[in-house]
Amino acid sequence: MLQTRINGRHAGELLESLTTADLQALTPGSASLTIFTNDHGGILDDLIITKDDSERFFVVSNAGRRNEDMELMQRRQSEMTSQGKDVSLEFLDPLEQGLIALQGPRAAKALQSLVSIDLTALKFMKCVEAQLDQRKVRISRCGYTGEDGFEISVPGAHARTIAELIMSRPDVKLAGLGARDSLRLEAGLCLYGHDINENTTPVEASLLWLVAKRRRAEANFPGAERILEQIRTGSTKKRVGLSLDKGPPAREGAAILTTVGERMGKVTSGGPSPTLGKPIAMGYVPTELAKTGTGVLIEIRGKTYKAVVTKMPFVKVNYFTGN
Repeated sequence: MLQTRINGRHAGELLESLTTADLQALTPGSASLTIFTNDHGGILDDLIITKDDSERFFVVSNAGRRNEDMELMQRRQSEMTSQGKDVSLEFLDPLEQGLIALQGPRAAKALQSLVSIDLTALKFMKCVEAQLDQRKVRISRCGYTGEDGFEISVPGAHARTIAELIMSRPDVKLAGLGARDSLRLEAGLCLYGHDINENTTPVEASLLWLVAKRRRAEANFPGAERILEQIRTGSTKKRVGLSLDKGPPAREGAAILTTVGERMGKVTSGGPSPTLGKPIAMGYVPTELAKTGTGVLIEIRGKTYKAVVTKMPFVKVNYFTGN
C-alpha cells in the first residue's frame, strides 16, 4: 500500500480538491474512506484519509495505483505551492514503513495483549499512535474484510519482528490475498481495477455514500457535474450483488444475461462464499434490472446458470462501533 503524510495549513484543501470527502467534518484521530475522481466523474482510486489534526493527514491508497496517485498529488501540490499555499507531501518508502493487517473477530483480543492502550476505546475508522514491542506504530481500526480488525503502520526495519510477535498470539495465523478476497466479496467491498475504475462513477458503482453532503452542495470536486447529474437523473448501469444457488463460481468477465439470453453486463468479481456455501458475485447491469430479487443468467464456460440480484453485503459486517 502507498502510505503518505500530507502536512501544512492547506493540506486538507489539497485532499478535498482531489476527492469527494468532507475532511472538515472529521475530528482528529478519525478516518474516512473516499475516492480520487477524474474530470469525468470516474474513480481513479479508493483510499483512506486519517485526520491527525487540521494540518496533518495520513493517507493509505492502493499499491497498484502508487505511481498514478503520487503523480496526482504531486501535480496538485505544485499548483498550490505556486499560489503561495502551504502543503507538503511525504511518500513513505514501503521498505521503510510497512503495513500489517490483523483481521477477524478475535483480532482485538490478540492485539490488546501487546499494547498498553485500551482498544475498547478505539472505534471503527479511528486511529491512534501507540507503542507495540517498544516501537511507535499507528493503529487504525479498519480493514478490508467486513470483520473487526486493525491496520498497523510499522517501521519497515521492525515489520517482520512485529508481525512474528502478533502471530505468536493464540488464534493468529497468516492469511493470503485469497482469504482477503473471499471476505471482501462477502462484505460487498469493491476492488480497484476490477469492480471500480476510471470509467465508473460512484453512482454507477453504488458508492454514492462516498460523496459527502457538503461536497455535493459545493460541487467543487473533480467530475462533480457528471456525478451530480447522475444523482439527479440516474445512471444507465449499477453494480449489484449476484447469488447462484448451484453451479460453478462466476469469475470475473463472465457474461450476465437476461432470462431470455440477452447479454447485458459482466461479472467484475466472483467466487465461492465459504460462509454461505454457494457462489456469489458482483457485476454491472442496466439500472432497470438492478432491483433486488431480479432473476438473471450467468454464462460460465459455455453454460448458463440462474442467479438473483442480491442486496449487499452478502454476509453481515462486524465493524466495532462500540454499540
